[in-house]
Amino acid sequence: MTSSLTTGSIRGILLDIEGTTTPIAFVHEVLFPYARSRVKSYLAAHFDSAETLADLAQLRVEHAADVEQGLEPPALVNGLRDTEINSIVSYLHWLIDRDRKSTGLKAIQGKIWRQGYLEGCLKAPLFEDVAPALRRWRRAGLKVSIFSSGSSLAQQLLFGHTEAGDLKQFIDSYFDTTSGAKTAIESYRKIAESLRLPPREVLFISDVVRELDAARAAGMQTLLCVRPGNHPQPHDEHHQIIQSFDDIPETTKP
Repeated sequence: MTSSLTTGSIRGILLDIEGTTTPIAFVHEVLFPYARSRVKSYLAAHFDSAETLADLAQLRVEHAADVEQGLEPPALVNGLRDTEINSIVSYLHWLIDRDRKSTGLKAIQGKIWRQGYLEGCLKAPLFEDVAPALRRWRRAGLKVSIFSSGSSLAQQLLFGHTEAGDLKQFIDSYFDTTSGAKTAIESYRKIAESLRLPPREVLFISDVVRELDAARAAGMQTLLCVRPGNHPQPHDEHHQIIQSFDDIPETTKP
């Protein structure tokens, strides 16, 4: 039977981004191609910066794990600057083609998107009910947080440059893959601990059943968000379904 939502006990809202607050098409048809086409020029311009060196160190750790698992990623070459950059670009494209939730990739994508947002080339569309809900939850005194496979930088950029304006003031915390996988139960336990809330007092909203299953197993309350353009999800009776944040009963901090 579908679990009932106990709104009176909710003190925190945890939101997915893609397919929940933002159309999937924006991520896959705008953000991903934008970063992919600019990876080489970004690395060439920032190759020796401390930020890039840290991101590349993370990528090399992930590359070594891919090699060890027999996944046959493109080789990373040490040597001439241009040759090394080309090998990194090939590996990044390989990760993008597999939609890998790579911490190193996400960090570099976030920095490329930062430039695009700041230059006005990128602006994030939101479902029309999202901005009013964020304002409503703020008035109610709730903690509102984001959990996405995109880096925390990318999350802040997106909500800071939406078609509805800068919404960062309505969001308290951002969690990314450094907190763990979105399908791992422990990730949601860590997030609840970071928020200083019992898991039962956190409502997680996502368009992916496997993520909701993990959050529910960690003790959180859950809602499955069904939006236009979302990927079909397996039938699941454990999560209530909403098509808009307006479908959520009024939630106030106890």
